[in-house]
Amino acid sequence: MKYFIRKLGFYLVALWGAVTINFFLPRLIPGNPAEALMSRMALNGSAPPGEYKILLRLFGLDKGNIVTQYWSYLVQISHFNFGVSATQFPTPVTSIIYHSLPWTLMLIGTSTVLSFVIGTGLGALAGWKRNRFLDAIVPATTFLTATPYFWLALLFLYFFGVINHFFPLNGAYDPTLNPTWNWTFVSSAIQHAFLPGLTLVVAQLGGWLLSMRNMTLTTLSEDFVWTAEAKGIAPRRILLGYAARNAILPSVTGFAISLGFVVSGSIVMEMVFSYQGIGYQLLQAVQGDDYSLMQGIFFFISLAVLLANLMVDLLYGFIDPRTRQAR
Repeated sequence: MKYFIRKLGFYLVALWGAVTINFFLPRLIPGNPAEALMSRMALNGSAPPGEYKILLRLFGLDKGNIVTQYWSYLVQISHFNFGVSATQFPTPVTSIIYHSLPWTLMLIGTSTVLSFVIGTGLGALAGWKRNRFLDAIVPATTFLTATPYFWLALLFLYFFGVINHFFPLNGAYDPTLNPTWNWTFVSSAIQHAFLPGLTLVVAQLGGWLLSMRNMTLTTLSEDFVWTAEAKGIAPRRILLGYAARNAILPSVTGFAISLGFVVSGSIVMEMVFSYQGIGYQLLQAVQGDDYSLMQGIFFFISLAVLLANLMVDLLYGFIDPRTRQAR
């Protein structure tokens, strides 16, 4: 129990540090970010002059000294209130994230899980059955991993979308449809997500495969594996219960980090396919100097990464009891 409490305390402190950094980011910008945004919005006609106080309140710049501003900021984010977006005024930041996050989770999350499951499974088999067919595909998958994934995306887009018209070229779904839970809309969303999802799976697969293969080869030389073989235990049980279970531990850490960054989306991927996820919104916020939207997205990214790592640390305690005994 002390192990879990200590881990929880560590991540709470880490979350406080991330929140504090997020508070100071707009204040590192020369000048007053609210005034800069107000000037831009006034020129674009996106907000009346009377909305200036909203932007001041948004950044906590109307609250006196820095300590008062910081306290006001902590109170606001404790209620998940990040103000309104400057580029999509007067839409609240939480509303933008709420509508964008499911698309990112569906695309990036599913692709990450698929690449991890397929990659670690093939990697374990490649390590178990050395000098077989799976060993021959390791260089090919490693090459694809080293290839910039946006280049793969453009190739898939050109071949499957432009030449053969198998899949749509951009967007998250057919714009003529209303987002409702019916097969017409769901099938459209799947068709639009297939190419970016395929690109991400192909780009990530080789890393998981190579890492798991090498760790399996290392684990197979351990004494407990030789002992299990000497006892006549079935090969499948040795692979799953002894070799793969211990070899997968380093990959679990990398998988947790990958899951945490799922919330941030894939900016380049979503830009290539015009996929309206969190990464696409973050790009729009950076291009439009939308600090409130950037702060909101950065907060959720930090929270997701910390939660993912906390879950893996706790999972480690169950998978490998030695981690609890060593700390």
